[in-house]
Amino acid sequence: MSWPPELGRVVLETVDSTNTEALRRVGQGDCWIMTKAQPAGVGRRGKRWDMAKGNFAASLLMHSQEPLPALAQRSFVAALALHEVLAGLGAPDISLKWPNDVLVQGRKLAGILLSSSTGAIVVGMGVNLVTVPHPSALPEHAVAPISLREVLHSPPSDEAFLELLANAFLKYERQMRAYGFAPIRTAWLAKAARIGEVIFARLPEATLSGTFETIDETGALVLGTENGPVTLPAAEVFF
Repeated sequence: MSWPPELGRVVLETVDSTNTEALRRVGQGDCWIMTKAQPAGVGRRGKRWDMAKGNFAASLLMHSQEPLPALAQRSFVAALALHEVLAGLGAPDISLKWPNDVLVQGRKLAGILLSSSTGAIVVGMGVNLVTVPHPSALPEHAVAPISLREVLHSPPSDEAFLELLANAFLKYERQMRAYGFAPIRTAWLAKAARIGEVIFARLPEATLSGTFETIDETGALVLGTENGPVTLPAAEVFF
């Protein structure tokens, strides 16, 4: 496998955040940016995300004039790419947690964070290659973390993982551009965690519980409640 020639590659020793760095490079061409250290990383809802030494943090900068809802569906492209790489490495029991996490044996191995600018989307990904966050750094109700080292005798280096991921993402991105979101949605649902089970969805004003029925044609969560199905474009899900 070789690096996709249509994409740039930048490997930094340290940067505040790969997503922030990618936004600084809007207009300079599509590229992956990876860092060895990321002291100002953030997760969903602006929560601090600490990157332990040896783990993986990278962001893909893509330029596009597509509307933001379509660009936001790249989180599902990223999830499928991560799933393919991890399966190819031999990781067991991989599933995808809506909206943006990858689980191994029911524990969080990887997360996805999108950022946007005019005419561009940034797809950030963090993977616990060798170690997990300290319990004190985890938010309330967070899924317990796992590292790839716990399930594989010899996980790949961060740069080797980047090359695998860049190729896998490009494969699903080409599918998205050729056929739209429908096949991405179908593939994601086949790997979804807790589908058909009761989950909890935290919103700014309330927490809902219900059965995870599906995701709709936009990628929104469809939750079956006692008052009927509820469609949630965004929420924090926990089990």
